[in-house]
Amino acid sequence: MTKNWLDDISWDDKGLVPVIAQEAASGDVLMFAWMNREALQKTAELGQAVYYSRSRGRLWHKGEESGNQQTVHEIRLDCDNDVILLKVTQLGHEPGIACHTGRHSCFFSVYKDGQWVVTEPVLKDPKSMYKQTPGKHDHE
Repeated sequence: MTKNWLDDISWDDKGLVPVIAQEAASGDVLMFAWMNREALQKTAELGQAVYYSRSRGRLWHKGEESGNQQTVHEIRLDCDNDVILLKVTQLGHEPGIACHTGRHSCFFSVYKDGQWVVTEPVLKDPKSMYKQTPGKHDHE
């Protein structure tokens, strides 16, 4: 019997692994999220990012509400087998928007001189992207 590739991952005590989504074309880090075994299996099968939402307690197909999906080109595992890196293309109604705030990346604040400075503009008002305004971050 062959070993399942999912068994190589060091899942945490809740059965989750942290995931970084990186834009394949630019190298920009778009977001951070979590996956369980089922989410990672579905991501590999579909070629679309499927995460595990901790706040919702269920699988979350990226873009299921906003329409802004991620096509997955590569799935990478780090040297300790405890972090996944997805190389993605951000697609959808608003191409290039990965963050629930309507920005390109979730990492839009930069620490400068003792404070956080917002460095990326809102590309689309989040209220117009979602059926309902998300309460917590989409990726929790």
